[in-house]
Amino acid sequence: QAQLVESGGGLVQAGDSLRLACAGSGRAFRMYHMAWFRQAPRKERDFVGFISNSGSSTAYADSVKGRFTISRDNAKNTMYLQMNNLKPEDTAVYYCAAGTTYRSGTNAYSSADFGSWGQGTQVTVST
Repeated sequence: QAQLVESGGGLVQAGDSLRLACAGSGRAFRMYHMAWFRQAPRKERDFVGFISNSGSSTAYADSVKGRFTISRDNAKNTMYLQMNNLKPEDTAVYYCAAGTTYRSGTNAYSSADFGSWGQGTQVTVST
C-alpha cells in the first residue's frame, strides 16, 4: 500500500485559493490512480476528484467542477489539488487516497475504491 501525506491546508476567506499536496512514497506511486475526498463535521466522507495514474484522465464532483483542479507529478511522487473561489461549504478535512479502480467517463467513485489514505489536512473557509 502507498504511504500518503497531505499538506497545504489552512484558514482562508471565501473567494481565496489554496493548493493542497499529497506526497506518496515508493516507486509504485505512479502505478496508482489517486483521488481527493473531504469530510465535514458530522457528515459522510465525500468524493472531490480523481486523477488516473498517468494524469491523462480526471473527474470531479459536481460541487467543485470548474473551481478545483487535480494534477500530479509522478517524478515527485506528488498529487495536487488546486482550489479556487473557495466557499464556506468547502470547509472540511481533505484526504488523499490511492487505489487501482478506474472508471472511464464517470465521477462515481467512493471510499471503497481506494485502499490507501493519508491522515488528512484541515481546510477552513470563513465568510
